[in-house]
Amino acid sequence: MDRTLKALSLILSYPTRELQHAMPEIGAVLASDTRLTAAARRALRPLLEELGGRDIYDLEEQFVLLFDRSRTLSLNLFEHVHGESRDRGGAMVSLIETYREGGFDPVTSELPDHLPVLLEFLATRPFDEARETLADAAHIFSALVERLERRESNYAPVFAALVQLAGIKADRDVVAEMLAQPDDDPTDLEALDEVWEESEVLFGPDPNAGCPQVRDMLARMDVPAGPTPTVNPNPQHAAE
Repeated sequence: MDRTLKALSLILSYPTRELQHAMPEIGAVLASDTRLTAAARRALRPLLEELGGRDIYDLEEQFVLLFDRSRTLSLNLFEHVHGESRDRGGAMVSLIETYREGGFDPVTSELPDHLPVLLEFLATRPFDEARETLADAAHIFSALVERLERRESNYAPVFAALVQLAGIKADRDVVAEMLAQPDDDPTDLEALDEVWEESEVLFGPDPNAGCPQVRDMLARMDVPAGPTPTVNPNPQHAAE
């Protein structure tokens, strides 16, 4: 088990009191991983302190505003790639098959492309394999870093750490194209209702589905984001 990837999975999960109680151990894991630079480890401390000591209801509200009500900060990675296209369904089916082949059965109500779920899976794989998958998504992580920094969010260093673990620099042209998309204002409820208006997302069999490797699926993340995605604005979060 790669404890760092598991730790990053946990701190990107919906905040719970159990998570708060685990912060000292999570912080110790991240502080001891020399694959991250000293600066990257220091940058994570404010979020760890915040998650460990801030009022749980404030943490929950902050998480929802950032990641549930903002499609450009979505933790569901395929939203940044496929939008609401049929390709998203095929990619989702393939990812589920990959989890099963790896003996991984996540206990959560989240979609399989939810980043904490993917990181939990990658934590069970050899690091070279995990690094390849992280590298395929590096431009998404880089865009999330910049968007979160604009909001002065302590979550930004988590995605910077993922880029560092990926061991590559993201394609700046692709990142710039992603950042050129209009950002969400979580306080504009009318606009958010239009963005998140629920529509059908197909997860059935697709003739192009079935690739058994996560890297092959996430390789399509080198393509700029597709049409604006629409999903349920009120996902049910399972406790880690």
